[in-house]
Amino acid sequence: MSESEPRVAVIGGGVSGLVAALRLRQRLGPHAVIDVFEASSSPGGLLASQRVDGLLLDSGAESFIVRRPEAVALIDELGLTDHVVTPTTRRPAVLAGGRLHPLPRPTLMGVPADVSAVDELIIPADRDRMRGEATRELDWSSDGDVSIGEFVADRFGRSVVDRSVDPMLSGVYSSRSDDIGLRAALPQLAARLDAGADSLGAAVTSLLPPSSSAPVFGALDGGYRLLVDRLVETSGARLHLDHPIGALTPDDHGWTVDEVAYDAVIVALPAPAAANLLAVGAPGLAAPLGRIETASSALVLLAIAPGVDLPDHSGVLVATGETTTAKAITLSSRKWSHLAGGPGLVRASFGRFGDPVDDTPDRALIDAAITDLGTVVELTGSGPVLTPGDVIDAAVQRWPVGLPRYAPGHRDVIAELAAHRPSGLALCGSAYDGVGVPACIARAGVAVGQVVTDLASAGASAGGTMEP
Repeated sequence: MSESEPRVAVIGGGVSGLVAALRLRQRLGPHAVIDVFEASSSPGGLLASQRVDGLLLDSGAESFIVRRPEAVALIDELGLTDHVVTPTTRRPAVLAGGRLHPLPRPTLMGVPADVSAVDELIIPADRDRMRGEATRELDWSSDGDVSIGEFVADRFGRSVVDRSVDPMLSGVYSSRSDDIGLRAALPQLAARLDAGADSLGAAVTSLLPPSSSAPVFGALDGGYRLLVDRLVETSGARLHLDHPIGALTPDDHGWTVDEVAYDAVIVALPAPAAANLLAVGAPGLAAPLGRIETASSALVLLAIAPGVDLPDHSGVLVATGETTTAKAITLSSRKWSHLAGGPGLVRASFGRFGDPVDDTPDRALIDAAITDLGTVVELTGSGPVLTPGDVIDAAVQRWPVGLPRYAPGHRDVIAELAAHRPSGLALCGSAYDGVGVPACIARAGVAVGQVVTDLASAGASAGGTMEP
């Protein structure tokens, strides 16, 4: 390794790879060679955007949690704080039992602390079950894992899962709660149960934050494209678009990426792609990565003619078992004030783990989005029944390899990856420590810390003086 010009490849140009490139630049200095390889024609990954009726809109993630520090801090670091916006005071609704209900609160990712949060949403038998939950023995093992759906259904009843937990988790993970492990998705809840909480209600109560009117989410008024462009600019990395990597193998001094030598590599790809890439060079990583499944999904963006009155909600989450096709509808021009004043803007999300949309034609998805939005309009009585003629533009964004499934036992997979990580190679992305943008930012920092430490160790072994 050259002490003055370390060479690092970042494979994957989504937000994780771009943040990794920025942190590498900050840690390794201006002379480091940092190459970012992205298989598609634009950087950003799930932070994609499309034009609808002339407006550039986020067609992947659209917001971040402001109560986690990572995204807020990065936006401030990059000089974008003046572009941060928060939602209007409109609240989301839940479509359950063919009716719209207020989104239950307070909850922990849809898991209520007691019956008061979901009293009007669930069936009578489950109200009784919740009221008596604290008196029933808690069957919890600190050595095992269980799906969120199974555990909550046992303690609170199935209608709580279908009508409160599933709508929330489907939007975050593109999976129903029966497919999501409690330890990976709700680690703080697992910790309270491990520590001896005597009921689910007590554990959730201890984790709910104090009541506050402060916003939970933030966004950028120019969309996530602002963040992506600023990351590319600030990192000073060489960005190689339309450049999939075919081979990654270790050598005597580091790693070879398609026959080009690097001192270290950060792989910021979805788990299936990472598993394929590492099959030869790092089989100890490829095997556990291959066990991480993903959920395909699609997003339909609609522009509705001005004058068509949309419901007075920020969006609608859909309970399990409803007749609608979409899993969620975001009324973007109601949710975000900077998007108001023009056409009505709507996002309709489709697809969950085990319920793929890969074979559904674009036109069918658009028609389903219009039909489901019309159902919501009719239920709220906010205006005349929506017709296809009210839609002035539409676009479809597909994610064939979407979000990872955090199955029961996912934390064991992550531990196996950590145990088999070879020197000079690190992993980041949504498959490891959380699927949201703040979690991906944090994981990118961890990956950079690992390879910088490895480079320092290699330099010290060779008689160099590079500091981590």
